[in-house]
Amino acid sequence: MSKQSELRSLLETIFVVVGSFVGAIIIITLATSKPEPADTSTMVVENEPMEANVQPVAVVKVAEKSDMKKNSSVISGEKIAQANCVLCHGSGMMNSPKIGDSAQWEPRIAQGKETLISHAINGIRTMPAKGGNASLSDEEVGAAVIWMANQSGGSL
Repeated sequence: MSKQSELRSLLETIFVVVGSFVGAIIIITLATSKPEPADTSTMVVENEPMEANVQPVAVVKVAEKSDMKKNSSVISGEKIAQANCVLCHGSGMMNSPKIGDSAQWEPRIAQGKETLISHAINGIRTMPAKGGNASLSDEEVGAAVIWMANQSGGSL
């Protein structure tokens, strides 16, 4: 082989290598660059605060103890009994007197209002104190006892 053909072959190889690098740089530059929008006046950007996008699904409001005391006169003995006492006293569970059964309530009513309320507040036999709801006030328990007793033939 002649020196001229060797030189030509070497130059062709150099041009191919350099051309490949230049071509790769051009392709990478075009692929990663952002094209400018033709009309920037139509582009709308909304900047909303992040708090608007990150809101809880629900909010729980817990009543304060003072709010419960203010509303205790509004809550009737019936509502308290329906929410707390009817589970056992509605079905007679664990030998509890059923609401409305005067035969079961008669001996209890005969003990007197204070005794009935005391038993309900402090618990008696299988009944836990305040029917198992320690958040009830003594007045609320008393209202529920009076309502149940009156529904069962008493007049407290």
